[in-house]
Amino acid sequence: RLRALNRLQVILQHLKMSKQTDSAAEVLLEKKGGAGIITLNRPKALNALNLSMIKKIYPQIKTWEQDPETFLIIIKGTGGKAFCAGGDIRAITEAGKVGDKLIQDFFIGEYRLNNAIGTCKKPYVALIDGITMGGGVGVSVHGHFRVATEKTVFAMPETAIGLFPDVGGGYFLPRLSGKIGYYLALTGCRLKGRDVLRVGIATHFVESEKLPALEKDLIALKSPSKEKIADLLNSYHMKCTIDQEKEFALDEHKEKINSLFSAGSMEEIVKKLKQDGSPFAMKQLETLNKMSPTSLKLTLRQLREGASMSLQEVLRMEYRLSQACMKGHDFYEGVRAVLIDKDQSPKWKPAALEEVSDEFVDNCFKPLGNDDLKL
Repeated sequence: RLRALNRLQVILQHLKMSKQTDSAAEVLLEKKGGAGIITLNRPKALNALNLSMIKKIYPQIKTWEQDPETFLIIIKGTGGKAFCAGGDIRAITEAGKVGDKLIQDFFIGEYRLNNAIGTCKKPYVALIDGITMGGGVGVSVHGHFRVATEKTVFAMPETAIGLFPDVGGGYFLPRLSGKIGYYLALTGCRLKGRDVLRVGIATHFVESEKLPALEKDLIALKSPSKEKIADLLNSYHMKCTIDQEKEFALDEHKEKINSLFSAGSMEEIVKKLKQDGSPFAMKQLETLNKMSPTSLKLTLRQLREGASMSLQEVLRMEYRLSQACMKGHDFYEGVRAVLIDKDQSPKWKPAALEEVSDEFVDNCFKPLGNDDLKL
């Protein structure tokens, strides 16, 4: 009898352990009903993506895509604060300083994942509840459906850390209405709640506390088509009245954004903002003055070229830019100032837009031969 009890204790201990390791996994991949569910599970790091998570998610999406019993894929984050706040910038910074291969592997893995989502044959539903920035935008925006909530905070803040809005930013940003994508990319402006829908980043808007019910209903759908999934999302969307009366935050500035950010060069954009002189224009000028001049120039060209490229061409271009940034100065300095020392006063090199030559920018866009990104 004692032995049986001991055995039971051992089994219970095992169960407890397997449960712990499970919830300690950085990404949870499970199948419920006809749905494959990806749960980003690094709540303390705001579900930031690292390479090991990317390496688990990518093959799973590919497997589900081929599986006749999987009808849709859902991606979400844990912890209630963030869907995914971006890529694991610190790890990349450390790797870059010592010339570690991670600076290639991370971007290759991440961009391949972005492409897998963008080309996924199964309906892909991202529940972007909470902070959704950088890499978090990359694992959501290229899918069929993006459900925002009143807690969603969207931004592409890369120019502040000497990078550029990657993960396919060169594809989706210039395709937003007017010049709003250029504005978001260059200034890192944050959009909240319903505004994420209004600008076209999200496809639906649902109350945060209704997401578990929505997920349950999605899982319960019997061999659903994309239309059926859309119908279900629409029904939730139509019932949500939160912030319906609130005006779109950029509404009053739309015309200004479209005219000021349509200039062909960064110098010209700055000149237009100075000439405009309105409080809005001066505020944008102040923001741009804090950004890496190199990043601003790379970003403007990235978006202008990306506007007429396929997602695959954009990701190839962005991989070239990522490697140029890894070799430069500003990325490491930006991360130091914003994330490590948090003194918020980066010393950019070059320090002024005029000092970033066209030749330098051209070089960053040059093909890498055998080292180019293969999708």
